[in-house]
Amino acid sequence: MHGFNEKEMKMLKRLDSPAKVQDFLCRLRYNPKDTCMSPSMVLRKRCCHCVEGAMLAAAALRLQGRKPLLVDLTASRRDLDHVIAIFKENGRWGAVSKTNHVVLRYREPVYASIRELVMSFFHEYTDSKGRKTLRSYSDPVDLSKLDGKGWMTSAKDVWFVPDLLIKVKHYPILNRSQIARLRRADPIEVRVGNILEWKVKKG
Repeated sequence: MHGFNEKEMKMLKRLDSPAKVQDFLCRLRYNPKDTCMSPSMVLRKRCCHCVEGAMLAAAALRLQGRKPLLVDLTASRRDLDHVIAIFKENGRWGAVSKTNHVVLRYREPVYASIRELVMSFFHEYTDSKGRKTLRSYSDPVDLSKLDGKGWMTSAKDVWFVPDLLIKVKHYPILNRSQIARLRRADPIEVRVGNILEWKVKKG
């Protein structure tokens, strides 16, 4: 189904709830490399970064009968963007997310809108100096529209996915005046935010 082999389908079918998808992502090593592996390749390599994890989550959620939806979160130039897989339950939005940090993780489906969901990341979305850096979010991208390009099972990097995420409409969440008045996170918050789940080799 969807091009996955039998072994891959067996793994994905075990992930029959968003919470199980998140638990699975947390067990995968963090990938520090500049790659964009498909869900199939992530399952083989057993590692991923945020975009790769979001795509795997979207594929797993799709097998649950949900739409494979991604949302792009954009940051200031001082920080990195982030991508989440979103889902809806009982009229409320939640998110599955892969990160190597303490925050920017799973969100329970309790948010009334996508903007409300995104704003739940705002306070903790900081750089290494405690500056709050989240600036905008995208319209949801339905990855089923990219099925013809093989986003789920390609053996090659699927850079066309983040390329599309960049191009879709984004909504700013702050104006210049608000940005100028932002308070930095407390030192203890910065220390917690800098904790890594997986050690990343340098060089």
